[in-house]
Amino acid sequence: MRGLTAALFWLLATAALAVTLPMAWAQCNLVDAGGYARLAQKAAAQPALQKAVAAELSAQTVQLIRATGFNIDPSPVRQAAAEYTAGPSFPRQFVQVNTDGHAWLLSGENTGPWEIDVVPMLSDPAFADLLSDYNIGLPASMTVPLTPTSTEVSRPGGLHRIAVWGPTLSLVLVALTGLCAVLTLAAARHRGRALAGLGVSGLLVGAGGWSGIEVARRYLNPLLNQATGDIRRIAEALVDVAESSLHQWLNLTLTVGGGMVLIGVAVALLGTLRKS
Repeated sequence: MRGLTAALFWLLATAALAVTLPMAWAQCNLVDAGGYARLAQKAAAQPALQKAVAAELSAQTVQLIRATGFNIDPSPVRQAAAEYTAGPSFPRQFVQVNTDGHAWLLSGENTGPWEIDVVPMLSDPAFADLLSDYNIGLPASMTVPLTPTSTEVSRPGGLHRIAVWGPTLSLVLVALTGLCAVLTLAAARHRGRALAGLGVSGLLVGAGGWSGIEVARRYLNPLLNQATGDIRRIAEALVDVAESSLHQWLNLTLTVGGGMVLIGVAVALLGTLRKS
């Protein structure tokens, strides 16, 4: 009877861990404003993202200059944009843009589409000499829309409920997973085998998570496709950084799971030697 009870709690612990791990990761890295800002800062250092942002800024700057009647060669504009995205100001401003977008989705206090004002970026010294050559002053604002408001998620406050309930739900899931693990150990006749079994749970969840990411990416692509051109490339670069972060969590789960299996086997062998 104890073996059946332990097996039941083991199944519950494995299922709870499979839900808790991605939820806890999402809470720490996507829902939490500070965590998302750190994720955006990592993304700002990626060459692919810098290139996409530079291309978008180049297009906006060329459009601005040509609107004044100058037929400008885009090459120096692209050079200035590349200098800006590789410079020290870009990470801070990119994080601010993403923080605003985070609030747009989760705060529930905004209306209309998510737009960014590129004027603070074009005010960087990297563009100053170029714009002064054409005697161009920047307007008060120059917005670029990033998302439509046609879906349930990509609208102002579309994830507000997650922001409200996410922290509590994550804590409940973590507590439930820990409780099931403790009950598994308490109900088992052989603690070493139970510990190894919990390690196997970590291995199963870690490996399953890697497969789950590949499946989830197929469903995420239609959302990314709501944006086009350079904005699409920027969003994809952010997703790549988030995916890498989740991979790190899964790798840690695999490492801890493997360690628990080894410890559990060692404990079981020591118990067997003591009895003999």
